[in-house]
Amino acid sequence: MRADLVPDDLWERVALLLPPTPERRHRHPGRLRVPDRVALAGVLFVLRTGVAWRDVPTEMVGCSGVTAWRRLRDWTEAGVWPRLHAALLAELRRAGLLDLDDCSVDGSHVRALKRGDHVGPSPVDRGRPGSKHHLIVDRHGSPLAVTLTSGNRHDVTQLLPLLDAVPSIRGLRGRPRRKPWRLYADRGYDFDKYRRLLWKRGIKPMVARRGTAHGSGLGKVRWVVERGFAWLHQFKRLRIRYERRADLHQGLLELACSIICLRHLRRSVRPQR
Repeated sequence: MRADLVPDDLWERVALLLPPTPERRHRHPGRLRVPDRVALAGVLFVLRTGVAWRDVPTEMVGCSGVTAWRRLRDWTEAGVWPRLHAALLAELRRAGLLDLDDCSVDGSHVRALKRGDHVGPSPVDRGRPGSKHHLIVDRHGSPLAVTLTSGNRHDVTQLLPLLDAVPSIRGLRGRPRRKPWRLYADRGYDFDKYRRLLWKRGIKPMVARRGTAHGSGLGKVRWVVERGFAWLHQFKRLRIRYERRADLHQGLLELACSIICLRHLRRSVRPQR
């Protein structure tokens, strides 16, 4: 297994969340189980390179793509990735690297080459099958939550479910944080109904108005969500949706968000020259 596929700091956090390994049978034990770290290397190889599961190089990764896919399925069903993401967000808040006062939301279309859940005709791709990534980030661009819907869903309909998907972020003494004070969004979210709903939650909507000239100044804060999508789609497996199962694609999204948060932590502990 290539050592750079699963760094030690990532593996230390993932290993604490994995379900227990099933015990081997005494009679007819069968083939030895692939170590979890090697299987995670296969998952990360696919996530970063975008290759098909069947094309994972066994001699480089240490396991077949089928084994990595099965382990991804098991870990996704066990809820490993949301807990990993929440734990890293808590570390960021503890280190003072998370600013939850100002958050930004947006959506991004991706083409879906296979049918499955959360796939619909994309209005920006001539009605071809597609899905949508909905992302909320903090003031610095750290991803707080990401959700998956079909490509024909309007961004504003997923605003409240996206806010509900933000975990309880601990890390400091007192109550955990789950919502921002101000929420920045583009004109696609300009609906008075949702403005009122945000006010009821104690969130100040900072949404650009439709029919007005550009230059509202909100882009000075909201641009971080665009950069967040750029970071997210650096993982080539997420640029186009290949997974038929929506939960597996959602699991890869949450794993990518965790890696982005871990990168922010690494920069904070980098020694000063």
